Amino acid sequence: MCAVMTTDTVGRFERELEALQVGVERVRAADAREAIASALEEPAVGTPIPYEGVSLPSVVTVDPTPADLVDAQTGVTPSRFAIAATGTVTIPSRAAGDEAVSLYPERHVAVVAESDVVSDLNAGFDRIATAVAAGDDSLVLATGRSATADMGGLVHGVHGPGEVHVVVLEDR
Repeated sequence: MCAVMTTDTVGRFERELEALQVGVERVRAADAREAIASALEEPAVGTPIPYEGVSLPSVVTVDPTPADLVDAQTGVTPSRFAIAATGTVTIPSRAAGDEAVSLYPERHVAVVAESDVVSDLNAGFDRIATAVAAGDDSLVLATGRSATADMGGLVHGVHGPGEVHVVVLEDR
């Protein structure tokens, strides 16, 4: 029953992402590097992906300087967890620079484990409470592409990435 629930939850997450015009690909961890590479545009910056057997493509600059961030077309980060009901990914705000890497470049690629996709906001708040209790006091919750309608019609990419792609790791 649990595996079916997870599959249904991940399927809902994928449908929500598609409705938000966010690219999504579900892959085995062994294929993650290739999936990440196909989702990025160079130059790319990133922070380490904390899943065993998953690494960033060699074209991704890890520990980017401010100049690297300004020049980057793509930022690649792990997502601590995701919320299926809203298509939300959570980006840790760590010294490694996840927050800046996810927000400055035009394109963001988030990597999340299938087992870290929760069903709804209540489950998401439980995960946030657990993270705060563990000392992680800051997370960015990102739902879809950056958008604003402050100046009239809806415009994407003004306050963050205009393109988002999520790589879901099946076997984590």
